[in-house]
Parts: sequence; C-alpha cells; structure tokens
Amino acid sequence: MNIAIHGTGRAAGALALAFTRAGHTIVSVEGRSSERVVELCSLIPVSTGFPDLRVIAVSDDAIAMVAGAIAATGIATDTVHVSGAVAASALDTIAATGAQVGAFHPLQTLPDAVRGAQQLAGSYIGITADDPLRSTLVDLASSLGCDSFTVADDMKPLYHAAAAAAANFTLSSLALAEELFDAADIPFSVAQPLVDAIVENAFALGSQASLTGPIARGDVKTVRSQIAALRDNVPGRVDDFAELARLTARTAGTRDEFRELFE
Repeated sequence: MNIAIHGTGRAAGALALAFTRAGHTIVSVEGRSSERVVELCSLIPVSTGFPDLRVIAVSDDAIAMVAGAIAATGIATDTVHVSGAVAASALDTIAATGAQVGAFHPLQTLPDAVRGAQQLAGSYIGITADDPLRSTLVDLASSLGCDSFTVADDMKPLYHAAAAAAANFTLSSLALAEELFDAADIPFSVAQPLVDAIVENAFALGSQASLTGPIARGDVKTVRSQIAALRDNVPGRVDDFAELARLTARTAGTRDEFRELFE
C-alpha cells in the first residue's frame, strides 16, 4: 500500500517505520517543520507515488486544520487520523470530497520513532471506520503484527480515558512506589517481579480478583502503620498514598473497614 504521512512526531515516525518494515511504501512526509521532515525521511525510504491512504499523525488540536488543507486539494484519498480521543468526524472536510475517513489508533506507548515501531508488533489497534475502509485498516494492522478492535466514534473519549488509566495512572502509582523504595534505601528494581506478576494476574483473573495485601484483607492496623511511616519519612506523599489506598479499598470492596482511616 502507498501511504502518505502527515506529521513528524513520535507517532508519525513510529508508524512510518513500521509501515515500511511491513512492506508498505511511504510516498510523502509532510509537516510544519522542514527540519523534522528531513529527520523523519532520513529513517525511511520515500518514493514518489499517489497514496492509497493518508495518515494524519499530528496533535489532536491540529487534526481538523490538516484535514482542511488536504480537502482543499480536491483530491479524494481515504484518510485516517491516529488519535484515540478525537472522533473520525474531525475529518468531515475530507469525507466531503468523496473519500472514506476513519481513525487508526495504536494502543501502545510510542516514546520515539525507533522504539515505538519495535513496540507496535503484538499491540492492538483501535479502528473507527465503515467498510470497505474498515477492512483495509484491519489488514493494515495485521501487516504490522497487530490485532485490531472496533471503537465507536461516540465512545472514543471514554475509550481514551480507559487507555490513559491503564497506562498513565499505572505509571503514577509506580512513581510513588519508586519514591518510597528510595526513601527506604531499597532499589526500585526489586519490585519488578512483583509488578510483572500483578499485571499478568490482572489480565488472567481480573483486577479485583488479583488484589492482595492489607487493604484487600481489611487489615486497618497495617495500613495505619504504613501511613504513619510515610508521615515520618515522605510527608509530601501521604495524601497521594491515602488517595490510592482509598481507591484500592473501593476496588477490593473493603471501603467500610477503612472509612475512619481515609475519611
């Protein structure tokens, strides 16, 4: 497939590399910064040709503007954006040219072009589109070594909130844990087997069934001692710990046992 890339950021670079490695041809790279365009083009071969698909990989706020510029050319080319939160209707100006539009959202962290391209294989792609474009995007995802699933256009903000909770909220919890391990003069790395096992259990058994520890047991005395230790050693993190503990108690179904401690 011939693909035109609109954008030069991390997602654009990761997808461009992944598309190329999957045997697709990048026929153009466009972006606001000529330096960034040159930088991305140095990572991939770019061949002259007419695109079968345009991929808009820019910030959410810029999607409609880029779509308008594409539509102004008057050339009808099927187009997707890669945002998890923005509706496919942001591309309505392109749809008005007679092209099909949709969304192709990699449910994966893309820290840079090279690492992002490597991490895409085995990930999931959220697809918002009608057939025949939907089928084309499913095949495109498969060519990258990805599975795919359908995201309804009106559910995209909720879907994106779920993705943010799974990734970013997890990192926030780990950042807290790292700070507490450091305060106890214990390397954070000792927690990796524990975290790996918990994540594996969550997807095998479900999050609630995987909970262990004092909050799941309703052990108020132990949690009180934990909070006291934070108050003595890491006072700036007491409220964060208590808030996450409160959420954990709600998940575990032990909120009543901890009501006096947390409220």
